[in-house]
Amino acid sequence: MENVGYKPDTIFGSTHSKTYNHIIGTQRTNGIFCPTSYTDFHVYALEWDENECRIYLDNVKYFTSKNEHTGPNEYPFDKRFHLILNLAVGGNWGGMYGINEYIFPHKFLIDYVRVYQK
Repeated sequence: MENVGYKPDTIFGSTHSKTYNHIIGTQRTNGIFCPTSYTDFHVYALEWDENECRIYLDNVKYFTSKNEHTGPNEYPFDKRFHLILNLAVGGNWGGMYGINEYIFPHKFLIDYVRVYQK
């Protein structure tokens, strides 16, 4: 799940790897319209296995990244890794049009996190 401040009504799902990444313009991503992304709680879900990653917003699948079975540069997600939850401000994408300093202080509210293993 990614959201950029200059497009507050859209939630993006992305996977990043050596071959597919934003630095070289080959990223895998898709957005879904969500006009209440800043005002309501939503359920974000990630399902992944050795064949694909699927990302959902409120039970609606809006992004899939498939394993091409060509190696870890394309699909490193068939190995153990960690989930990171962070609030990033700025950067190449989020800060593309500058940062509105009037948004601070800001809150990053998470009701719960659940992890299931198949």
